[in-house]
Amino acid sequence: MLVIICYDVNTETKEGRTRLRKLAKECVNYGQRVQNSVFECNIDEAKFRQVQDKMLKIIDYNLDSLRFYRLGNQYKSKIEHYGVDRSFDVTNPLII
Repeated sequence: MLVIICYDVNTETKEGRTRLRKLAKECVNYGQRVQNSVFECNIDEAKFRQVQDKMLKIIDYNLDSLRFYRLGNQYKSKIEHYGVDRSFDVTNPLII
């Protein structure tokens, strides 16, 4: 299923900047960055629970915001994109 992960972290403090880096590193492990704090992750339910659990342990609930959008397996008809697209289809094989 496709899951969109978005976050907004208060970076006024050193701790906030650290949380931001940790969240980004976690997301990169599961998907691709499509905007600064937005990631597309093509993962199953078990991986979703895993990344969700890890990220919920990182954020400060009083200062940060974290959202998960579950688009499911039929996500291609639900996405419209305009402008520069630097992403790739994560379901296709990568040939290097």
